[in-house]
Amino acid sequence: MVTRTVRIGSSHGLHARPAKLFTQAAAAAPGAVTIAKGDGKAVNAASILGVISLGVEYGDYVTLSTEGDGAEATLDELTELLVTDHDEA
Repeated sequence: MVTRTVRIGSSHGLHARPAKLFTQAAAAAPGAVTIAKGDGKAVNAASILGVISLGVEYGDYVTLSTEGDGAEATLDELTELLVTDHDEA
């Protein structure tokens, strides 16, 4: 299992647009990916409802977990999506 803690960069958190981009990338990953906010329960990172239900705001820390071939590359891609501010005009 590979895990990574990431600080959210979107100025409005993981609302619909950034959550959609993130969950689509997680669904395309070769292995199952989970995301958890703080010490909370992990949810399926490919589930838009699960991700939005976490209530992730700007500056919050989330932990991503996955395993298998390409785990590091998967987390690299997902990390880039989470640290980018998708709310910039």
